[in-house]
Amino acid sequence: MKAAQFAGYGAPDVLHINEVDRPAPGRGDVLISVEASSVNGLDTIVRAGGLRIVTGRRFPLGVGLDFAGVVSATGADIQQYQVGDRVWGTVQPLKRHSVGAAAEYVVVPADRIGPAPSDISPVEAASLVVAGTTALLALRDTLHLTKGERLLVRGAAGGVGTAAVQLAHAMGGHVTALCRDRHAEALSELGADEVLDYGTTTPDQLGPFDAILDTVGSDLNSYRRRLTREGRMATIALSASSMAAIAASSVHGPRRIRTLSSNPDTALLRDLAAYVASGELRPVIDSVHPLTDIASAHQAFERGGVVGKQVVRVSGE
Repeated sequence: MKAAQFAGYGAPDVLHINEVDRPAPGRGDVLISVEASSVNGLDTIVRAGGLRIVTGRRFPLGVGLDFAGVVSATGADIQQYQVGDRVWGTVQPLKRHSVGAAAEYVVVPADRIGPAPSDISPVEAASLVVAGTTALLALRDTLHLTKGERLLVRGAAGGVGTAAVQLAHAMGGHVTALCRDRHAEALSELGADEVLDYGTTTPDQLGPFDAILDTVGSDLNSYRRRLTREGRMATIALSASSMAAIAASSVHGPRRIRTLSSNPDTALLRDLAAYVASGELRPVIDSVHPLTDIASAHQAFERGGVVGKQVVRVSGE
Protein backbone atom coordinates (compact mmCIF):
# COMPACT_ATOMS: atom_id res chain seq x y z
CA MET A 1 0.00 0.00 0.00
CA LYS A 2 1.01 3.65 -0.37
CA ALA A 3 1.86 5.80 2.65
CA ALA A 4 3.24 9.31 3.10
CA GLN A 5 6.50 9.13 5.04
CA PHE A 6 9.72 11.06 5.61
CA ALA A 7 13.26 9.83 6.20
CA GLY A 8 14.54 12.95 7.93
CA TYR A 9 13.10 16.03 9.59
CA GLY A 10 12.69 19.16 7.54
CA ALA A 11 10.51 21.20 5.18
CA PRO A 12 7.50 19.73 3.33
CA ASP A 13 9.72 18.44 0.53
CA VAL A 14 11.02 15.68 2.84
CA LEU A 15 7.65 13.94 2.37
CA HIS A 16 7.53 11.02 -0.06
CA ILE A 17 5.01 8.34 -0.98
CA ASN A 18 6.41 4.91 -0.20
CA GLU A 19 5.20 1.36 -0.71
CA VAL A 20 4.79 -0.34 2.66
CA ASP A 21 3.15 -3.50 3.97
CA ARG A 22 -0.54 -3.26 4.75
CA PRO A 23 -1.07 -3.56 8.52
CA ALA A 24 -3.28 -6.19 10.12
CA PRO A 25 -5.65 -5.46 13.01
CA GLY A 26 -4.92 -6.99 16.37
CA ARG A 27 -7.33 -7.68 19.22
CA GLY A 28 -9.53 -4.62 19.74
CA ASP A 29 -8.30 -2.95 16.53
CA VAL A 30 -9.96 -1.92 13.30
CA LEU A 31 -8.33 -1.74 9.86
CA ILE A 32 -9.50 1.33 7.98
CA SER A 33 -9.34 1.86 4.23
CA VAL A 34 -8.55 5.58 4.32
CA GLU A 35 -10.36 7.84 1.88
CA ALA A 36 -9.14 11.20 3.16
CA SER A 37 -6.96 12.80 5.82
CA SER A 38 -6.36 16.44 6.73
CA VAL A 39 -3.29 18.48 7.64
CA ASN A 40 -3.08 19.59 11.26
CA GLY A 41 -0.52 21.57 13.19
CA LEU A 42 0.83 18.45 14.86
CA ASP A 43 1.61 16.93 11.45
CA THR A 44 3.84 19.84 10.46
CA ILE A 45 5.50 20.01 13.89
CA VAL A 46 6.37 16.30 13.79
CA ARG A 47 7.64 16.52 10.20
CA ALA A 48 9.83 19.53 11.04
CA GLY A 49 11.34 17.79 14.08
CA GLY A 50 9.64 19.84 16.76
CA LEU A 51 8.75 16.70 18.74
CA ARG A 52 11.86 14.67 18.07
CA ILE A 53 12.21 14.05 21.80
CA VAL A 54 9.07 11.90 21.38
CA THR A 55 9.38 10.69 17.79
CA GLY A 56 13.14 10.00 17.94
CA ARG A 57 15.50 9.48 15.01
CA ARG A 58 14.40 6.11 13.69
CA PHE A 59 13.02 6.57 10.21
CA PRO A 60 10.87 6.45 8.19
CA LEU A 61 8.06 8.15 10.04
CA GLY A 62 4.52 8.62 8.81
CA VAL A 63 2.26 11.67 8.88
CA GLY A 64 -1.46 12.21 9.19
CA LEU A 65 -3.44 12.44 12.40
CA ASP A 66 -7.08 12.20 11.34
CA PHE A 67 -8.96 10.25 8.69
CA ALA A 68 -12.29 9.30 7.20
CA GLY A 69 -12.75 5.95 5.53
CA VAL A 70 -14.33 2.51 5.52
CA VAL A 71 -13.83 -0.45 7.85
CA SER A 72 -11.85 -3.04 5.88
CA ALA A 73 -11.27 -5.65 8.60
CA THR A 74 -11.67 -6.04 12.35
CA GLY A 75 -9.62 -7.75 15.00
CA ALA A 76 -10.87 -10.06 17.72
CA ASP A 77 -13.46 -8.73 20.19
CA ILE A 78 -14.84 -6.11 17.79
CA GLN A 79 -18.61 -6.30 17.57
CA GLN A 80 -19.67 -2.67 17.14
CA TYR A 81 -18.23 -2.30 13.62
CA GLN A 82 -18.66 -4.36 10.47
CA VAL A 83 -16.71 -4.40 7.22
CA GLY A 84 -18.05 -1.61 5.04
CA ASP A 85 -19.00 0.77 7.87
CA ARG A 86 -18.08 4.39 7.19
CA VAL A 87 -16.07 5.85 10.07
CA TRP A 88 -13.86 8.75 11.08
CA GLY A 89 -11.20 9.05 13.77
CA THR A 90 -7.56 9.60 14.63
CA VAL A 91 -4.33 7.77 15.26
CA GLN A 92 -2.78 8.26 18.68
CA PRO A 93 -1.27 11.78 18.50
CA LEU A 94 1.95 11.38 20.49
CA LYS A 95 2.87 7.87 19.44
CA ARG A 96 5.71 7.19 17.02
CA HIS A 97 4.03 6.23 13.76
CA SER A 98 5.89 4.63 10.89
CA VAL A 99 2.56 4.88 9.07
CA GLY A 100 0.09 7.64 9.93
CA ALA A 101 -3.37 8.44 8.65
CA ALA A 102 -2.03 9.75 5.32
CA ALA A 103 -1.90 6.23 3.92
CA GLU A 104 -4.16 3.82 2.08
CA TYR A 105 -4.76 1.80 5.25
CA VAL A 106 -4.34 2.44 8.95
CA VAL A 107 -4.94 0.30 12.04
CA VAL A 108 -6.36 1.96 15.15
CA PRO A 109 -8.05 0.84 18.38
CA ALA A 110 -11.82 0.75 18.05
CA ASP A 111 -12.26 3.42 20.74
CA ARG A 112 -10.53 5.97 18.47
CA ILE A 113 -13.19 5.90 15.75
CA GLY A 114 -16.87 6.65 15.42
CA PRO A 115 -19.56 6.44 12.74
CA ALA A 116 -18.92 9.17 10.19
CA PRO A 117 -21.76 11.61 9.41
CA SER A 118 -23.78 10.15 6.55
CA ASP A 119 -24.61 13.40 4.79
CA ILE A 120 -21.08 14.68 4.07
CA SER A 121 -18.29 13.26 1.91
CA PRO A 122 -15.15 11.56 3.27
CA VAL A 123 -13.10 14.63 2.30
CA GLU A 124 -15.48 16.85 4.24
CA ALA A 125 -15.52 14.47 7.21
CA ALA A 126 -11.72 14.34 7.39
CA SER A 127 -11.59 18.13 7.57
CA LEU A 128 -13.64 18.15 10.77
CA VAL A 129 -12.17 15.38 12.92
CA VAL A 130 -9.35 17.15 14.76
CA ALA A 131 -10.51 20.71 14.14
CA GLY A 132 -14.07 20.00 15.22
CA THR A 133 -13.30 17.94 18.29
CA THR A 134 -10.67 20.46 19.44
CA ALA A 135 -13.17 23.30 19.13
CA LEU A 136 -15.87 21.30 20.91
CA LEU A 137 -13.56 20.36 23.78
CA ALA A 138 -12.42 23.95 24.13
CA LEU A 139 -15.85 25.53 24.15
CA ARG A 140 -17.84 22.90 26.03
CA ASP A 141 -15.39 21.27 28.42
CA THR A 142 -12.63 23.86 28.98
CA LEU A 143 -14.30 27.25 28.62
CA HIS A 144 -17.81 26.02 29.59
CA LEU A 145 -19.38 28.53 27.23
CA THR A 146 -23.03 29.28 28.00
CA LYS A 147 -25.80 31.04 26.13
CA GLY A 148 -25.38 34.81 25.91
CA GLU A 149 -21.71 34.88 26.85
CA ARG A 150 -19.27 36.93 24.79
CA LEU A 151 -16.54 34.87 23.11
CA LEU A 152 -13.44 35.99 21.20
CA VAL A 153 -11.93 33.53 18.71
CA ARG A 154 -8.35 34.39 17.69
CA GLY A 155 -7.26 32.84 14.40
CA ALA A 156 -10.90 32.40 13.45
CA ALA A 157 -10.22 31.55 9.79
CA GLY A 158 -8.26 28.37 10.53
CA GLY A 159 -9.62 24.87 10.91
CA VAL A 160 -10.26 25.07 14.65
CA GLY A 161 -11.38 28.68 14.36
CA THR A 162 -14.04 28.08 11.71
CA ALA A 163 -15.40 25.13 13.70
CA ALA A 164 -15.36 27.15 16.93
CA VAL A 165 -17.29 30.04 15.40
CA GLN A 166 -20.03 27.66 14.26
CA LEU A 167 -20.20 25.67 17.48
CA ALA A 168 -20.19 28.78 19.68
CA HIS A 169 -23.01 30.22 17.59
CA ALA A 170 -24.94 26.96 18.05
CA MET A 171 -24.37 27.19 21.81
CA GLY A 172 -25.87 30.67 21.89
CA GLY A 173 -22.66 32.60 22.41
CA HIS A 174 -22.02 36.10 21.05
CA VAL A 175 -19.00 35.49 18.81
CA THR A 176 -16.29 37.98 17.88
CA ALA A 177 -13.95 36.58 15.24
CA LEU A 178 -10.42 37.96 14.89
CA CYS A 179 -8.90 37.23 11.47
CA ARG A 180 -7.77 38.90 8.24
CA ASP A 181 -10.14 41.54 6.96
CA ARG A 182 -10.65 39.72 3.66
CA HIS A 183 -12.17 36.76 5.51
CA ALA A 184 -14.88 38.82 7.22
CA GLU A 185 -17.71 37.74 4.91
CA ALA A 186 -16.89 34.04 5.26
CA LEU A 187 -16.76 34.24 9.07
CA SER A 188 -20.02 36.17 9.23
CA GLU A 189 -21.69 33.46 7.17
CA LEU A 190 -20.44 30.88 9.67
CA GLY A 191 -22.17 32.68 12.52
CA ALA A 192 -19.78 35.34 13.83
CA ASP A 193 -21.65 38.33 15.26
CA GLU A 194 -18.63 40.59 14.78
CA VAL A 195 -15.50 40.16 12.67
CA LEU A 196 -12.39 42.28 13.30
CA ASP A 197 -9.13 42.57 11.38
CA TYR A 198 -6.27 41.33 13.54
CA GLY A 199 -3.85 43.58 11.63
CA THR A 200 -5.53 46.79 12.70
CA THR A 201 -7.21 45.80 15.97
CA THR A 202 -5.13 45.87 19.15
CA PRO A 203 -6.10 43.97 22.31
CA ASP A 204 -6.91 47.17 24.22
CA GLN A 205 -9.61 47.93 21.65
CA LEU A 206 -11.42 44.70 22.45
CA GLY A 207 -13.70 43.25 25.06
CA PRO A 208 -14.58 42.61 27.67
CA PHE A 209 -15.12 38.91 26.97
CA ASP A 210 -16.44 36.09 29.10
CA ALA A 211 -14.25 33.62 27.20
CA ILE A 212 -11.39 33.66 24.71
CA LEU A 213 -10.31 30.79 22.46
CA ASP A 214 -6.81 31.38 21.13
CA THR A 215 -5.30 29.45 18.21
CA VAL A 216 -2.36 31.83 17.66
CA GLY A 217 -0.18 31.58 20.79
CA SER A 218 1.30 35.09 20.88
CA ASP A 219 0.67 38.02 23.25
CA LEU A 220 -1.57 35.95 25.49
CA ASN A 221 -1.24 38.21 28.52
CA SER A 222 -2.54 41.21 26.57
CA TYR A 223 -5.65 39.27 25.57
CA ARG A 224 -6.07 37.81 29.03
CA ARG A 225 -6.52 41.36 30.33
CA ARG A 226 -9.60 41.67 28.09
CA LEU A 227 -11.46 39.04 30.11
CA THR A 228 -14.17 39.83 32.61
CA ARG A 229 -13.35 39.14 36.25
CA GLU A 230 -14.73 35.60 35.94
CA GLY A 231 -13.55 35.17 32.35
CA ARG A 232 -11.81 32.07 30.99
CA MET A 233 -9.21 31.66 28.29
CA ALA A 234 -7.92 28.59 26.44
CA THR A 235 -5.15 28.23 23.87
CA ILE A 236 -4.29 25.37 21.54
CA ALA A 237 -1.03 26.99 20.36
CA LEU A 238 1.98 25.89 22.37
CA SER A 239 5.20 27.88 22.22
CA ALA A 240 7.77 29.09 24.73
CA SER A 241 5.92 32.39 25.16
CA SER A 242 2.51 30.80 25.47
CA MET A 243 3.73 28.28 28.04
CA ALA A 244 5.19 31.14 30.10
CA ALA A 245 1.87 33.00 29.95
CA ILE A 246 -0.04 29.86 30.95
CA ALA A 247 2.26 29.29 33.93
CA ALA A 248 2.02 32.92 35.04
CA SER A 249 -1.76 32.93 34.82
CA SER A 250 -2.00 29.99 37.21
CA VAL A 251 -0.15 31.97 39.88
CA HIS A 252 -1.40 35.52 39.54
CA GLY A 253 -5.08 35.83 40.31
CA PRO A 254 -8.19 34.74 38.36
CA ARG A 255 -8.68 34.48 34.60
CA ARG A 256 -6.39 31.51 34.24
CA ILE A 257 -5.19 30.49 30.76
CA ARG A 258 -5.67 26.81 30.03
CA THR A 259 -4.31 24.67 27.24
CA LEU A 260 -5.78 21.67 25.52
CA SER A 261 -5.33 19.35 22.56
CA SER A 262 -7.70 16.97 20.84
CA ASN A 263 -7.41 13.25 21.50
CA PRO A 264 -10.97 12.23 20.61
CA ASP A 265 -12.65 9.01 21.60
CA THR A 266 -15.83 7.47 20.20
CA ALA A 267 -18.10 9.48 22.50
CA LEU A 268 -16.64 12.81 21.45
CA LEU A 269 -16.79 11.86 17.77
CA ARG A 270 -20.46 10.97 18.18
CA ASP A 271 -21.13 14.33 19.82
CA LEU A 272 -19.41 16.10 16.94
CA ALA A 273 -21.39 14.07 14.39
CA ALA A 274 -24.61 15.25 16.04
CA TYR A 275 -23.68 18.89 15.32
CA VAL A 276 -23.03 17.96 11.69
CA ALA A 277 -26.32 16.09 11.42
CA SER A 278 -28.24 19.06 12.84
CA GLY A 279 -26.68 21.42 10.30
CA GLU A 280 -25.03 23.50 13.04
CA LEU A 281 -21.52 22.52 11.91
CA ARG A 282 -20.37 22.27 8.32
CA PRO A 283 -16.95 21.57 6.79
CA VAL A 284 -14.84 24.52 5.66
CA ILE A 285 -12.15 23.45 3.18
CA ASP A 286 -9.60 25.63 1.44
CA SER A 287 -8.20 23.02 -0.95
CA VAL A 288 -7.94 19.28 -1.58
CA HIS A 289 -4.64 17.63 -2.56
CA PRO A 290 -3.95 14.10 -3.81
CA LEU A 291 -1.87 11.88 -1.56
CA THR A 292 0.92 11.99 -4.17
CA ASP A 293 1.18 15.76 -3.60
CA ILE A 294 0.88 15.85 0.18
CA ALA A 295 3.91 18.17 0.33
CA SER A 296 1.79 20.87 -1.29
CA ALA A 297 -0.86 20.43 1.39
CA HIS A 298 1.77 20.95 4.09
CA GLN A 299 3.14 23.99 2.26
CA ALA A 300 -0.33 25.52 2.01
CA PHE A 301 -0.99 24.88 5.70
CA GLU A 302 2.24 26.56 6.76
CA ARG A 303 1.72 29.49 4.39
CA GLY A 304 -1.69 30.21 5.93
CA GLY A 305 -3.82 33.16 4.92
CA VAL A 306 -6.82 31.03 3.91
CA VAL A 307 -10.18 30.02 5.31
CA GLY A 308 -10.53 26.40 6.42
CA LYS A 309 -8.60 23.20 6.04
CA GLN A 310 -6.12 21.52 3.73
CA VAL A 311 -7.36 17.99 2.99
CA VAL A 312 -5.47 15.07 1.44
CA ARG A 313 -7.56 12.77 -0.73
CA VAL A 314 -6.16 9.26 -0.39
CA SER A 315 -8.51 7.23 -2.58
CA GLY A 316 -10.32 8.20 -5.75
CA GLU A 317 -7.53 10.48 -6.92
